Formats: sequence, structure tokens, C-alpha cells
Amino acid sequence: MQSLAAHHVGITVSDLDRAVAFYRDTLDLAVLDRFSVGGEAFATGVAVPGATGRFAHLDADDVRVELVEYDPEAPARADASLNEPGAVHLGLAVDDLDTFYEGLPDDVETLSEPQTTESGTRILFVRDPEGNLVEVLET
Repeated sequence: MQSLAAHHVGITVSDLDRAVAFYRDTLDLAVLDRFSVGGEAFATGVAVPGATGRFAHLDADDVRVELVEYDPEAPARADASLNEPGAVHLGLAVDDLDTFYEGLPDDVETLSEPQTTESGTRILFVRDPEGNLVEVLET
């Protein structure tokens, strides 16, 4: 078997421009590329008849974050929860979690204030404008 290497973390969004603004302006990720993909091979590959996708790739150090907006758009889902099978989140590290938290815009939803877990890790979860969860932890 061939060995695998991580390439990106993908997050589906309903409004690519709004999501890019959040990840770029609030989380300070650099936009690497923006592009669109369509055609039969793409639609077949993602198992969505007639699908096209608008993409943005952002740089999170050693991780590429891929935001994608599909057409046709699927029905909205409930906000993500961590305590359910299949739950996913993006984890990002900062040097000073309190400073990061204090600098968040007022309209950014958090699950709580920064917390120190029993393992000693300091964590904070925020929601992006789509309701996706992003864990910010102190390194």
C-alpha cells in the first residue's frame, strides 16, 4: 500500500466570501488561492449531480484549510456539536489564549471562556459564521 500524507482539512460553507473573511480577518489565516471547479468528473467525484464548487485555500502553518461552497447548495444542518458521532472541528494553536480571546470581535460565538483541562491544556472553541467549530488551544 502507498503511504498517505495529509494535504488539507476541508470545510463546506454556504457563503464562501463570508467564511473567507472570518478565517482571514478573525483567525489571521492567509489566503493562498481561490478557484472554481465544475464538470462531470467533479460532480461524480463528490457524488452531487451537477455540482460545481468555489474554493479558497488558506494557510494555517503546516495545515492547508480548504473552504468550499457547493452549487447546488444542500439544506442547512443544525449547528455542530462535539458530542456526536462524526463530529469534526479544526484545531489551531496560539501562544497566548487569553490575548486571542480578548481580541475576538463581539459577534464571534464561543462555547465558553478559555478553560484549562485536567491535562493542563488551555482550550477555547469558537464557531465560524457557518456554525462550524474551531478549537483554539494554547501551546
